[in-house]
Amino acid sequence: MAQLNVTAEQITNGASSSPRKPAPTFAEFIPHVVDAVTPGTRRAYSTYWQRILEQWGHRRLDEPTPTEIQQFAQRTRESAARRRNSRGGGAAAEHLIAALRCIYHYARNDRLIDADDNPAARVRKPRRQRSLREALPERAVAQIITVASETGNDPDLDLLILRFHLETACRQGGALQARRRDLDTEQCLILLREKGQTERWQPISPTLAAALATHFSERGDGNPASQILRYRNGRPVGKRRYDNLWNRIRSYLPWADSHQVSAHWLRHTTLTWVERHFGQSIAHRYAGHADPSRQATISVYTKATLREVAQALAALTGEPHPLADGDPMTVMLTARLGEQAQLPAATGDEPDGTPHS
Repeated sequence: MAQLNVTAEQITNGASSSPRKPAPTFAEFIPHVVDAVTPGTRRAYSTYWQRILEQWGHRRLDEPTPTEIQQFAQRTRESAARRRNSRGGGAAAEHLIAALRCIYHYARNDRLIDADDNPAARVRKPRRQRSLREALPERAVAQIITVASETGNDPDLDLLILRFHLETACRQGGALQARRRDLDTEQCLILLREKGQTERWQPISPTLAAALATHFSERGDGNPASQILRYRNGRPVGKRRYDNLWNRIRSYLPWADSHQVSAHWLRHTTLTWVERHFGQSIAHRYAGHADPSRQATISVYTKATLREVAQALAALTGEPHPLADGDPMTVMLTARLGEQAQLPAATGDEPDGTPHS
């Protein structure tokens, strides 16, 4: 202590440690968080960060209490827009708390606050309600396809979008981010980029692979890095096309309007079919779920292969797939055991004529 020029009183009173800088205000720190997060996180939380700036922009990060955050979340729940598919504003309150937790996560990493001083971590999120989406029956899918093919200003584009989702079970972002270089027409695969910055190769039918290639050759700009789905004038398709498509479908189908059916219902439809016919492991791979916490321990050893996903797709579409030919284990065993080991004939005798034991 003498060598360090530290006294017992300084250690007891904490005087030896340098004083912490005052925490920044929300207005000062949120722009840094916006620059640090992924585009998907930015889209999800930007509305709520703006609300935090309006209410607490002048306050320092270490000022709000858990009770104040809970009150803020309750006001957000009560003021949430009432839409046909709204469920009491619980999602708005949940997203506000998540947006605050994101802010405090970066503040803690920058040592602007201590982990114990994170008020958002001590506020419980509202319990998430069970999704009302479910698999659509075949008749309902047929009606959706009929409306898309007989209405609108570009039925070819709408039908291509619907088939893309029905075959791949991808999310909306996966279809909109597909580029021409992501399309492998030889092996009938498409590279999907979805939430969480995940990427995966997904089998598609030869018909869809050819249709996507033709679509881009007719409407694209020739750049392999350009988006595949496009309007007739060559402009890339965006979220507005999805909104217009499903608003039109719901205007013709009252049941779809009552349940607020959207493209995500097609994901439920395809994955339910795959799970019923091919099991949970293949459905898990088909969906592109990568979170190991959502899988049983046995799935570490039994995770599905790309070939098995292709086999499920071939059964779903009724088209052969280049990667779905035969079971690789059966082929291997037949080749190595049947030919190399020269298994005896089915008479039950050994090769030398002695009875088989």
